Amino acid sequence: MIPPIRFVDLEAKNVPTVSVARVSHPCQDKRETPLLRFIRQLLFVACVLISCHALQAQLPEISSPPKHLRAELISEESTIAPGKPFRVAVRLEHDEHWHSYGKVIPEGVTGKPTQIIWTLPAGWKADDLPWPPTKTVPSTGGTTSEGYAGIVYLGARLTPPASLKPGSTVKLKAQVDALLCDPENCVPVRDLNVTIEIKVAAESAADAKNRDIFKNIPDINAEDKGGTKAAPPLRDGSLLYYLVLAFFGGMILNIMPCVFPVLAIKITSVVSQAQEDKRKLLMHGLAYTFGVLVSLWALASVLLALRSTGAQFGWGFQLQSPWFVYGIVLIMVIFGLNMAGLFEVGTSAISAGGNLTGKSGIWGSFFSGLFATVVATPCTAPLLANALPVALSLPAAGALSFFTVIGLGLASPYLVLALAPGLLKKMPRPGAWMESFKEGMSFLMLGAAGYFVWVLMGLISEENQRDLLIGLSVIAMAFWIYGRWCVISKPSAVRLRGGLAALLVLALGVWISHPREKGLQWEKWSPQTVKELINHGKPVYVDFTARWCSTCQFNHRVYDAPEIRAEIKRRGIVMLKADWTNYDPVISQTLKTEFQTEAVPLNVLYVPGREKPVILPNLLTVANVKAAFAELDKQK
Repeated sequence: MIPPIRFVDLEAKNVPTVSVARVSHPCQDKRETPLLRFIRQLLFVACVLISCHALQAQLPEISSPPKHLRAELISEESTIAPGKPFRVAVRLEHDEHWHSYGKVIPEGVTGKPTQIIWTLPAGWKADDLPWPPTKTVPSTGGTTSEGYAGIVYLGARLTPPASLKPGSTVKLKAQVDALLCDPENCVPVRDLNVTIEIKVAAESAADAKNRDIFKNIPDINAEDKGGTKAAPPLRDGSLLYYLVLAFFGGMILNIMPCVFPVLAIKITSVVSQAQEDKRKLLMHGLAYTFGVLVSLWALASVLLALRSTGAQFGWGFQLQSPWFVYGIVLIMVIFGLNMAGLFEVGTSAISAGGNLTGKSGIWGSFFSGLFATVVATPCTAPLLANALPVALSLPAAGALSFFTVIGLGLASPYLVLALAPGLLKKMPRPGAWMESFKEGMSFLMLGAAGYFVWVLMGLISEENQRDLLIGLSVIAMAFWIYGRWCVISKPSAVRLRGGLAALLVLALGVWISHPREKGLQWEKWSPQTVKELINHGKPVYVDFTARWCSTCQFNHRVYDAPEIRAEIKRRGIVMLKADWTNYDPVISQTLKTEFQTEAVPLNVLYVPGREKPVILPNLLTVANVKAAFAELDKQK
C-alpha cells in the first residue's frame, strides 16, 4: 500500500509524530555538528550540479534554419595550383534592419562573435584574414551596437597540399556560426553551410568576376582592423565599476517576473519562522545564498570550459537548448499550479528539498536559491548586460569572482533578512493573508512560464508548438487528478488508483509536448515561385493548408516519416507551403481557377515536363505520397 501523502505541514497542526532513530555509519564522526553535516551535504550537491550542467551541454540541440541571412563562398581563383595559397571569402547578405557581429565583441557591446568553421580535405590549411571594420547598427531599446549589416565579405587564405593532382576537383565547405539580431529579436545561426568546388590545374587562374571583391580584402600580412581587433583592456577602476554593476544587476533580478515569485514565497516563509531560533533563520539565509552561488558557479564553470575549447557563449546560452527550456517550462507550470492550490505537497517532499514554497526545511531554501538562478538567466537586467561580457572575458578566477558577486546581489534581500532578523518586526504578522499571497504569486509564476513557452516556440517547429500547448494542458490535468484523489482523506485504494492515473496522464502530456527535431523546411508559396522552379526543372510539392483545418494538421504527420523525408531529399523536391490561415486572395483564386475547389487541404506535385500537376488524396498516407513521388520516374 502506498503511504498516505498529506498536503499540510503536520508540525504546524501539532499532530503527534513518531521519531525514527537514525543509524549512523561506522566511519561517521559522531561529534559532527548539524552545521558541518549540512555543509558537507551541500558540497556533494554542488559536485552533482556541476556534472549535470556539463551533461546538459551535451544534450542534442534542435537548431532552426537560418533566417534573414544568406551566405555564399567565393574564390579569388577559378582554378588553383597544388601547394599555392589562394584567398576565399564568405559573402554574408543580411536582410534590412538585421545585423551580425565581428570576430571580437568590443567592450560595452553585448553580442556573440561570428565564426567561420572550415571543413577541408586532408592536408589543407586555413588562415584567417583581417575582416572589414564593423559599423554602428541599430540595436534594442533605441540604442546602437557594433556589427555587420547589408553585404559583407569575410576573407580567409587557404593553402592546398602540394600533392594535389591537376585535373581533379576539390570541394571546400565552411559553416557560419553567428548571432543575428534586429532592434527587437536575436536569432542564433549555427547551420548555415556554404560550399564551393574548384578545379585543380598546373597553374592557377584568377576569377575575373570576383576581382573587384578581393581588391578590398587584405592579405595575411595586412594590419587587422575593425572586425578583428581585440577587446581593449580594462581601464583603472573600471573593474570595480563592473563589479558594482554585477552586484546591483543581480539584486535587480529579484524584481523580474521570473524570480520575484520565488523570492516572495521564501520571504513569506521567513515571516512564518520569525518566532523560531534566530540561528536557524540564519541557516535558511545562508542555504538560500549558497544555492544561488552553487548554480552560478556551475554555469560559470561550463562557460569557462567551453571557452577553453574555442567556443563562444554568452549569458543564457543554455536557453538555446529546447530540452533545457522545456524543463524550465515544466518546473514553472508545476510550481505555479502548486502555488495556486490545485495540488499540495506535504512535509515528506519538503524534507527532500523539492518544494520551493515550503515553510520549513533548509534544503527547501537551498533549492529555492538554485531555482531562482536558473529562471533569472533570461531576465538579465540592463546593468547586468554590460557587466557580463566583461566577466566572460576575464581569466577563470576573475570570472568566477564576477559570478559570485552577481549571486550575492541576487541573494541579498533574503540574506539581509536572515542576518538582521530585527527587520522582520516591520513585516506583517503571519496569518491567512500568506495563503492568499501565495496564490496571487502563482499568476506571476504562470506568467513567467508563458514567457519560457514563447522562448521554446522559437526553437521548435510549428506543429511542435501546437503539441506543446496541448501537452501542457494534459500535464495540468495530471496534477489536478493528483490533487483531487491522492489526498489523505481518500481511502488507500482510491489514492493508489488516483496516483497511477495521474502518472499515466503526466506521461501522456510529456509525450505530446516534448521537443522534437524539426521536420521538413518549407518555403513560402507563390505562383511565381512555382513557375520559376518548374522552368529550372525542379519538382515542386505544394501544401495548401491552414491552422484551423484539422485534416491538414492530421496530414502533416506524414511528413515526419523517415522514408518520406528520404524520398524528398533524394529526388530534390522543393516543398512549398501555401498558408491560408488568414484569407489570401491569391490562394483563393488559385484554388478556384486551377483546381476547381474552394477548400483545403489540397496537396499537389508539379512534375517537370508534365502539363498538369499530380493531385493527391485529401487524406494523406505514406503510401499515397510515395506513389505521387513515383510519378517523377515516369518523366525520365
